[in-house]
Amino acid sequence: MSVLHAVFAPGFFTSGPVLAAVLIGGVVALVSAPAGFLTVMRSHSFAGHAFSEVTATGGSAAYLVGVGPLLGYVVAALAGAGAMGALGVERHKSRDLVAGVVLGATLGLTALFLYLTTTSQSTSGAAVTVLFGSLFAVSSSDWPTVVALGGAALALVGVGWRPLLLSSVSPELAAARGVRLRLVESAYLAAVALAVALASMTVGAILSTALLVGPAAAALRFARTPARACAWAAAIGLVAVWGGIVLAYDSYDWPPSQQGWPVSFFVVFLVLATYLASYLFGRHRDPAHRDPAHRDPAHRDPAHRDPAHRDPAHRDPAHRDPAHRDPAHRGEA
Repeated sequence: MSVLHAVFAPGFFTSGPVLAAVLIGGVVALVSAPAGFLTVMRSHSFAGHAFSEVTATGGSAAYLVGVGPLLGYVVAALAGAGAMGALGVERHKSRDLVAGVVLGATLGLTALFLYLTTTSQSTSGAAVTVLFGSLFAVSSSDWPTVVALGGAALALVGVGWRPLLLSSVSPELAAARGVRLRLVESAYLAAVALAVALASMTVGAILSTALLVGPAAAALRFARTPARACAWAAAIGLVAVWGGIVLAYDSYDWPPSQQGWPVSFFVVFLVLATYLASYLFGRHRDPAHRDPAHRDPAHRDPAHRDPAHRDPAHRDPAHRDPAHRDPAHRGEA
């Protein structure tokens, strides 16, 4: 019991906001795992960052019109997914360009909406909540909505898992096998949009990319198969979110102001620590660090083999030429 009291501050297990944060944060971590895995496999990290800025615009607009920020996150993220899909984010050459254009436009709108909110309303802390999240402030009434949105994101990934994975590894091969790339890309963008929208509610819009990409990037250094990588990403995300909640709750007794440190700081810190640890403990599982000479037949140079073991010209003819055999050994003397 003394260990539990040292880790969990008094009232942790009886606090309503804490329990809601644990449940909602767990759903967000589970949803972010497969979406983040596909994002890393597709090298779409910058597009994921653009999604985070899109959700910031939605959250700030929601505060301006007086509705819940979750609705703003989801609507803006899905709208951003539609815009990226229409502009051709699935094409590698235009992907970063489209994401950059969307990123710049949404940052400008976010600044405008937050300015209008602070000058026209008495709402305080809107900018901090939108940008950096406030998981303890999430209402338990959002729980059904979070579960429904998380289930929709997982369903999009689960139904199209094989074509999603194939198009992530080789779009050309997927197209040759009849995969409808635009439809698959739309499903992927919608799943990522929902994952980022939920992550924005957990760690804030500006930090949601860390929860999306960080666990998946670390998981790929521990696992060799996609299923195991997703499982590792989910486990890392859960540890980061739940550990961040515990540390944030404990921090209310810490200096300097004894008001508690933000959950988002601890979540992102734990994600970063796990990613750095993967370089130490997961490197031996990373195929990129294996010696290609053990796998590439081109490195197996026949010239390195001793030709004397295969070339008859290098063998002693005395072992084969009858003229060198002593007839005395055959009774001909």
